[in-house]
Amino acid sequence: MSKQVFETTLAGKVLRVEVGEVAKQANGAAMIYYGDTVVLSTAVAKAKPMQTDFFPLMVIYQEKLYAAGKIPGGFLRREGRPSELETLTSRLIDRPLRPLFDEGYTNDVQVVNTVLSSDPEASSQMAAMLGSSIALEISNIPFLGPIAGAHVGRVDGQFILNPTSQQLEVSDIDLIVAGTKEAINMVEAGAKQVSEKDMLDAILFGHAAIKELCDFQETIKKAVGVEKVVPELLKLDEEVFNQVYNFRGKELVKAVAIIEKQERYDAIDALKEEVIAHFEDKNFWQSVDGVQVLDQDAKKDLMSQVKMSVDRIVTKEVRRLITEDKVRPDGRGLSEIRPLSSRIDVLPRTHGSGLFTRGQTQALGVVTLGSLNENQIIDGLEHSDVTKRFMLHYNFPPYSVGETGRYGFVGRREIGHGALGERALLQVLPSEEEFPYSIRVVSEILESNGSSSQATICVGSMALMAAGVPLKAQVAGIAMGLIKEGDHYSILTDIQGMEDHEGDMDFKVAGTKDGITALQMDIKITGITTEIMHESLEQARLGRLHILEHMNSVISEPRSDLSAFAPKVKMIRINPEKIRDVIGSGGKVITQIIEDHNNVKIDIEQDGRVYIMHSDSSWLNKTAAYIENLVREAKVGEVYEAKVTRLLMDKEGKKIQGVFAEIFPGTEGLVHISKWAKERTESLEGKVKVGDQILVKVVKIDERGRVDLSRKDAI
Repeated sequence: MSKQVFETTLAGKVLRVEVGEVAKQANGAAMIYYGDTVVLSTAVAKAKPMQTDFFPLMVIYQEKLYAAGKIPGGFLRREGRPSELETLTSRLIDRPLRPLFDEGYTNDVQVVNTVLSSDPEASSQMAAMLGSSIALEISNIPFLGPIAGAHVGRVDGQFILNPTSQQLEVSDIDLIVAGTKEAINMVEAGAKQVSEKDMLDAILFGHAAIKELCDFQETIKKAVGVEKVVPELLKLDEEVFNQVYNFRGKELVKAVAIIEKQERYDAIDALKEEVIAHFEDKNFWQSVDGVQVLDQDAKKDLMSQVKMSVDRIVTKEVRRLITEDKVRPDGRGLSEIRPLSSRIDVLPRTHGSGLFTRGQTQALGVVTLGSLNENQIIDGLEHSDVTKRFMLHYNFPPYSVGETGRYGFVGRREIGHGALGERALLQVLPSEEEFPYSIRVVSEILESNGSSSQATICVGSMALMAAGVPLKAQVAGIAMGLIKEGDHYSILTDIQGMEDHEGDMDFKVAGTKDGITALQMDIKITGITTEIMHESLEQARLGRLHILEHMNSVISEPRSDLSAFAPKVKMIRINPEKIRDVIGSGGKVITQIIEDHNNVKIDIEQDGRVYIMHSDSSWLNKTAAYIENLVREAKVGEVYEAKVTRLLMDKEGKKIQGVFAEIFPGTEGLVHISKWAKERTESLEGKVKVGDQILVKVVKIDERGRVDLSRKDAI
């Protein structure tokens, strides 16, 4: 395939796509040029399906630091583990792509996006999402796209497509939406308490841009003209399904309706084992005359069909219960929320803690406050290091679902759930000026049956209030589900694990009583309509208000005092030109201040803000007073109580002609004998000595900063 170039515009910037020149051994590859951002997107699929019952899609987004002219840190000086942003972006692209492959397609597919050049004002994330779709579209991989994404902001009531970093700083919506020409299939958003209507309008605004990008991709696909392969799909054998159903189908249907989660799963697992054991009986697969008719590979395939049949029976019954009987596996109505229970101050020595339980999902939230120099440093493609003042970390140990499992590095799912909770709570945090602390929230999931990310938001909000962090409002989160059969659908409030697994949508909405702070939507079908989205948002709002009422019954406003174990912070401002006086040569002055003031922590910002941290408020005040004195500047006309530091003698060294007096640390001036007293003074012998305290007035400061003092004008 020879090189082909396609151009359009996106949000006022030229968008150029080049195909046919690079990475030609991949099934599909495209170079995306957006502004000065360049992303290489490739797609590769194995020719044969894998023996698995899930779709093995892997999406990778990787940033090369050379793209921003940076050399990686660390001993090896090369890129290491994926950053949090790379992981989140990989998930962001995976989620709209995954539903657009045929059910039963199990070929291993890898989509890799590499950022080769970075323009901070031209989103590499959106370029990579578009490139992923183009690479799949122009390949022979059976992809049912195209899809595209749009980044939407809102400034002064006006929606903005692909906003700049400066626009995002003043935007009340930060939304990424993806989908096909026909429908939306992925949403990720943060917002400053905006209404459901405004959020829906933002989504529709983004969808308009998505339609144009999909049209652009169809032009590229037609020009390239690669024929798609006909996939080998893993399909359910109806004959095997009927045999499994006749053997234990009715019992499986009854097990689905067991109210208690663990009892339900135990019953289903026991029946599944019984079915497998029954159909693995070697005599079962013999012909009438006793001759074996199946080899080992064929028997393995048939046993896979048996397991699929059991899963299909469970899935069909879950969906039937909801769509026909309007009841859920645990007996709840469609909009009913599980029982709620919460408390705070669970851990006596932490800075803030809370426990939130919704049905069989339970989260422990713990808050830690620190100095601003404990902010997280983000080393990415930005030209300067970026720091995060607020961090939320989500942990999902295997015991939370009654299982054993791997313990080690945080997985993609945990990073994603933590980022969602962080985004939801970030919108209501006080500014750094109002609350000069680094803030970390950790959510430990102790028990899970769905919606644990939303439990994290609820417990995080309560724990922050318990810690005395002055939140603007309490935040709650709720997860919505969807079961869609043809044109009929049912929307579920507060979905549990089984409903998430067997359903068509996971729609998470977090916010305050006044509006949405975070949104995340993933679907397993090709898309959902505006009507379904509108109903889901309204049903989520009602559920959120119910949960907020419960949370406010536990703690309704932030505590006025911090924990006795939390560090206290005092902020003062100094002239930025005086920062070097506080730090001193080689840090000697600031080190001495810390040692002399009971090991206080001191953070100094370039704009002259000085943050002093200690557990004892008295040391804060003493340190602040010392620094303020250290950087004080003498002003003509002001009167000070000064300390005599040395004497000024005449040439013969016999008579005292004046004294030098320190008006505050680091600043001293001269009191000449002529300015000692209102009456004429011949000599100061016997009248003054080093160490005396005298009252003086500043009468002059020359161009070299030398200070003239007068005692007679001060008394």
